[in-house]
Parts: sequence; C-alpha cells; structure tokens
Amino acid sequence: METLTTKFKIYCDYAKDLIKLSAPIMAGNLANMLINVGDVVVAGRHSTVTLGAISVATAIFMTFMIAAIGLMASISPVVSNLRGERKTTKTLFRATVKYSLVTGLLFCILIRLLIGQVDKIGLAPDLYPLVVEYLDISSWGMFGGLLFMALKEFLQAYEIVNFPNLVIVAQIFINLFLNIALVFGMWGFPELGVKGLAIASLIVRTVGAIALFLYCLPFLKGRSKRVKSYIKELLKTGWPISFALFFEFLGFNITAVLVGKFSSTLAAAHNIIITITSITYMFPMSVSNAIGIKVGFANGEKNILDVKRYSLAGAYLSVIFMALNAILYICCPEFLLSLFTKDNVVIKAALPVMSIVLYYLFFDGIQCSCVGSLKGLKDTKPIMATMGIAYLLIGIPVGCILAFKFNIVLLGFWIGLALALFSACMISSTILIRKIKKLKKIYRLS
Repeated sequence: METLTTKFKIYCDYAKDLIKLSAPIMAGNLANMLINVGDVVVAGRHSTVTLGAISVATAIFMTFMIAAIGLMASISPVVSNLRGERKTTKTLFRATVKYSLVTGLLFCILIRLLIGQVDKIGLAPDLYPLVVEYLDISSWGMFGGLLFMALKEFLQAYEIVNFPNLVIVAQIFINLFLNIALVFGMWGFPELGVKGLAIASLIVRTVGAIALFLYCLPFLKGRSKRVKSYIKELLKTGWPISFALFFEFLGFNITAVLVGKFSSTLAAAHNIIITITSITYMFPMSVSNAIGIKVGFANGEKNILDVKRYSLAGAYLSVIFMALNAILYICCPEFLLSLFTKDNVVIKAALPVMSIVLYYLFFDGIQCSCVGSLKGLKDTKPIMATMGIAYLLIGIPVGCILAFKFNIVLLGFWIGLALALFSACMISSTILIRKIKKLKKIYRLS
C-alpha cells in the first residue's frame, strides 16, 4: 500500500514532467498573444478607423482560423498514441504537411468566398473597404499559419517544444518591425495602413512556417503506408476539437456583442477582464497540451496508471495555480484593472465581476486539464458536446436573462460564463473518470 507521503512524491514527479514540457509551450502561447497585442497597439496608434477595421477583420478571420487550428490540434495526441504503441511515426511527416496545406486551401477558399458577402454585415462605409482588403490578403496566410501549427503539433508529440516556441518569440519582433514599417511608412517603406498589417501578418506566418519546415527536414526520410488511416484518425479526433473551440470562441464573441449593446463603458470593462483572464488561462492551457502528449503516449502503451497519474497531476497543477491567482484577484483587483485603464468609471464597472472571475478561472482550469486528458485518449466528441451545452445552452441564456430581465448586465453575463465553465468542469471530469475506469477494465482483459 502506498502511503500518503509516497503518493505525494509520485505525483510531484509527474507534475514536474508536465511543468518541464508545458513551460516552453506557455512561453510560445504568451508570445502568440503578444503578436496580437502588437497588431492592436500599432493599429490604435495609426488611427481609430484602422483599429476598428482590424477588430472586425480579425474577428472574422480568427473564427475560421480557430476552427482550422482545432483540426491541427489532433496531430500531437494521435502521433503520441502511435509512439506509445511503438509504431513508426517519423514517416508520417509528409502526410502531416499535406494535411495542413489541404486544410489551409479549404479555409482560404471559404474566407475568399465570404469576402463577397461582407457588404451584407452592414459595416460603416469607412470600415467596409478596409475589412475586405485585410481579409483578401490575410486569407493566403492560412497556408503558413496552419503549416506552422501542424509542424508544431508534430514536434510536440516528440516533446520537442523549445525551437518552435523560439520561432514564435522571433515572430513578435518581426511582426512589430513590419507593422511599424508598413503601417506608418517608415525606413523607406510606403504607408499602407490596414493593408500593411495584413501583409505583415502574411509574411510572419509564412516565414515562421518555412523556419519550422527547415528544422523538420530530418523527418522527410521515408514514406508511410498508413497515410489513409492516419489522416482518418486526425479528422476523427480533430473535428470535435474544432467545433469545441468554435463554440467557446462563439460564446465569448456573442457575449462581447451583447455587452456592447448596453454601453461602451461596460464593453471596455468586459474587454479588460477578458484580457486578464486570457493571460491567466495561458498556464492551464499549456499544461493541458502537455497532458495530452503524456496521456497520449501512455494510452498507446496501454499504461493506465500513467494515464491516471498524469491526468490527476495536471488537475492538481491547475487548481494550485488558480488558487495562487485567487490571492492576487482578491487582494489587489483595482491594481490589476489599472494596468489596462486609468478610467475610474471602467474600473468601478469591472470590480464587482472580479469575484466571479475567481470561480470562472477555477472551473476553467479543471475542465481544461480534463480536455487535455480526453485529447490524449482520442475521445474528443464529448469535448465538443460539453462546450456546446456549456456556452450555448447555459452560459449565454443565463447571462441574457440576468442582463435583459433583471438589469444585472456585466456581472450577469460573467455569472453565465462562470456557470458555463462549472457545467463544462462537471461534465468533462465525469466523462474522464468513466473513461479511465472503462480503459482499466479493457487493459486488464487484454
């Protein structure tokens, strides 16, 4: 029998493995966020119209990109499972590249078809041509963006995470330089405004993909006879992840639009809270990626003990991290808000929500770790269903009732989001526990 001390030491070792793998991933995720922040800062310095145009254009573009990234997210758990089964996986590199490029072509076509329908959204006359221009150029960035994600996922399956994330860090500076040069017309470049932002994004995505492809050249040796079954497995695992991300993205976008119907002050407060929570979310999301890789390998080995321990260790890490964040949110919420705005009216509007954000982040951390385990087990359909139920059937309806019927606007919408994550946490953890129990029986009999 394992003593409590022995169990603690064991789970500490598993947690260390996850931290070691997730730390570079988290650095890459933060770097990705900084790239987007750079776009917003440069656009805002150029003009209000430029900022408004990219806000609309990137919202449209990212709706497609998020769905496409979901299809790429299946690569690391599928390859990890195959590695755990001691099957040759390096020969699947060519198929992975083709998979990303074909997906990129599909989504590029979808965006270009949508461009002709943008006029039906009813945008302001000064925004419409700029949004179309941005989408026209950015649509070609799907190829580089998805190839980069596919190669990053493929390398993550081998626990190679440092170089891809160094590339992302380099992209921050390249993107910032190109944004300033092309938007404002500096250092001999013409002033292109919104067009400059789109060109910069296209170049950064393409250069990043080329850099990662060159790094992966050793994987080009040999061809696999299991390409069809591999692609089939990627799609089977990936499309539910794609829809789950889409539901979550849609839930937040709808909430932002509904909050904006009440006042610009509440919209600004909502935006700041989203930014703060997004930064905090980087840790559990990175741990979730690491869990997916470790659980995937263990599942391939039919090692149910490692599946269970990595899942629990990941959940413990998320809970501890969120508890530490809770201290910050409780002790100095005004300080956190003041980092993003000096407007006391906005800070006053956001303060009551900070207590609800604590619950939101706590539940989000647990459900995120459960999602990582389910991805590793290639059981992703429940993730899609859970996110659909949580946001579309619980979170948004509850928020709307509190806001429109009881006039509890910002707090009401965040209560809805917290309930959505509570539901997702309960559902996903229940599904994971049942899945592990089921696998324990199957592995025992095999």
